[in-house]
Amino acid sequence: MFHCADPKEIKAGKVTDAYFPRTLEILKSKKTDARVKAEFVAKGLPQGWPWGILAGVEECVELLAGLKVSVRSMKEGEVFKPYQPVMEIEGNYTAFGLYETALLGFLCQATGVATKAARCKKAAGDRRVISFGGRRVHPAVAPVIERSAFIGGFDGVALLKSGELICRDSVGTMPHALILIMGDTVDATLAFNSVFGKKARTISLIDTFNDEKFEALRVAEALGENLYALRLDTPGSRRGDFFRILEEVRWELDMRGYKQVKLFVSGGLDEEDITKLNPLVDGYGLGTSISNARVVDFSMDIVEIDGKPLAKRGKASGSKRAMRCVRCLGDRVFPFAEKPKRCACGGRYADLLQHIIGKGKVLEKLPSPAKIRESVVEAIKQYEL
Repeated sequence: MFHCADPKEIKAGKVTDAYFPRTLEILKSKKTDARVKAEFVAKGLPQGWPWGILAGVEECVELLAGLKVSVRSMKEGEVFKPYQPVMEIEGNYTAFGLYETALLGFLCQATGVATKAARCKKAAGDRRVISFGGRRVHPAVAPVIERSAFIGGFDGVALLKSGELICRDSVGTMPHALILIMGDTVDATLAFNSVFGKKARTISLIDTFNDEKFEALRVAEALGENLYALRLDTPGSRRGDFFRILEEVRWELDMRGYKQVKLFVSGGLDEEDITKLNPLVDGYGLGTSISNARVVDFSMDIVEIDGKPLAKRGKASGSKRAMRCVRCLGDRVFPFAEKPKRCACGGRYADLLQHIIGKGKVLEKLPSPAKIRESVVEAIKQYEL
């Protein structure tokens, strides 16, 4: 058996902490309930990051639609800061309390991946970045990881199912297995080009058998104009100074007239590596750094009961507005009753929390992953790493 929950089990409340159904049973036995507002807030972000990219909203909507609740939320892909509410649910506690665990799971992991992806994409600039992280997580959640990476700004995903989710063709190069079975890097690359050359760009993996420089030249000479790029996935134990290896490969290719051949790298890379390798690299495949991205530690907390502000210690009570100045991008949180129109700089405030579910009904069609990604790539241009 596969050790994962299916959508029906999630909606049935099977993926929840045991004390939530016990709480509902207690309330039912005492014939007690309350109309509450509960908000989702992260007090901080991993490694002190100044901003995050919200993800997981679509799955929250899928879970909450049809319940007797109303929801205000930032849009998926929105830039947010610590201590800003990113979502608020209003309704009787017994209508949605069972789902706190699942809702947090949707938001925490997807947001962590989308944020890490946005940081890596910003570091890479106009170079392509592809998600290779599917093999580092449970297959049941791998498409979630890659969709989140895509909306965070990545240019493509490797898994077939992930491609379906984002309505894009999955991308990839070739595995070491093909080269090992064919017995030679050139033979494998020629075979790839003959079968898929008209459907996909030919990118040769050149670190299987021999020195990368000499393999690069052999492949370039054999493929000529049919060769789009070379991929170096050199393992750390053999890598030494990766920058120098790439520098050597680039030099030798250019010296022989193969300046059009691009260099694509992968293998345990992170945003710091991207910054160092950018002068020589045209594209990146990122796996572990994305699949193992730190989750964003959101919490769901009641802030209002039966119309009165009330919250546990350490939490600010009352429903709130998360506002952003459209001119200076300054963010502030106000009590919901207040609706300031102008920032101190004179710019207009925009309310980041919008109604997306009203009395159980989804109020508008959610944007496609491609539209979300487009807005994220544009938004992060205005923020520093």
